[in-house]
Amino acid sequence: MSLEYLSSADDPRVSDYTSLTDTSLRRRREPVEGMYIAESSKVLRRAVDAGHRPRSFFLAEKWLPDLQDILDRFPEVPAFVGTADILEEITGFHLHRGALAAMERPAPLDLAAVLSTARRVAVLEDIVDHTNIGAIFRSAAALQVDAVLVTPRCADPLYRRAIRVSMGTVFQVPWVRLTDWPGQLTQLRDAGFVTAALALREDSLTLDELSARRDERLALILGTEGDGLSGSTLAGVDLAVRIPMSGGVDSLNVAAASAVAFWECRP
Repeated sequence: MSLEYLSSADDPRVSDYTSLTDTSLRRRREPVEGMYIAESSKVLRRAVDAGHRPRSFFLAEKWLPDLQDILDRFPEVPAFVGTADILEEITGFHLHRGALAAMERPAPLDLAAVLSTARRVAVLEDIVDHTNIGAIFRSAAALQVDAVLVTPRCADPLYRRAIRVSMGTVFQVPWVRLTDWPGQLTQLRDAGFVTAALALREDSLTLDELSARRDERLALILGTEGDGLSGSTLAGVDLAVRIPMSGGVDSLNVAAASAVAFWECRP
């Protein structure tokens, strides 16, 4: 174990952890630099168990016993230790969930390989709220969704808040960032998937009608929080589907809608 005690917030060795509350900055930095931040002991353990490799740890001294076994597994990886004030000055927030780790971002998965073994996939089109991303991944892990595909403008599933809300399930559900959307609807169809968009259209099937079809392979497509799915996506899918509502409510939050749809359409 390589413990490195911090005496200043300006220490260049902890640049991975600076300004963690600046969402736009972190969104630009982390994918380009090939890293992400795992927050809390539980999330960190799930990342390591999934085979992800830490490049450093970052914690207050009181959390050392809690993570001793993890630190011992990576004796060559530095563990930066500091007072609560120094750590907060570096990150921009108070660390009350134990530890952080800067993790090496895993290599992207191949879409064809992921689709070849999947029966249920979720496609997230331009969803930008990290809380929703994390909640959708948690539902996917719990409700037999085999993979999640995210469009080019969708938020990063490995952003700190998304990981935390997902309780680390972003590490267990295979996911792929698409490069050509909605053009890759064709690839889904060629792989044998029926593509079903959750959308309020006059020709929409109800969710129970979709479920009754018992499609062998099904891709459920969920749209952004504000405008829903794009017109080009809706024009290219096989089906539109809606969740029947009562009480004067026309729709659910996208994360809640995903859980309902995943449950109803489980294989």
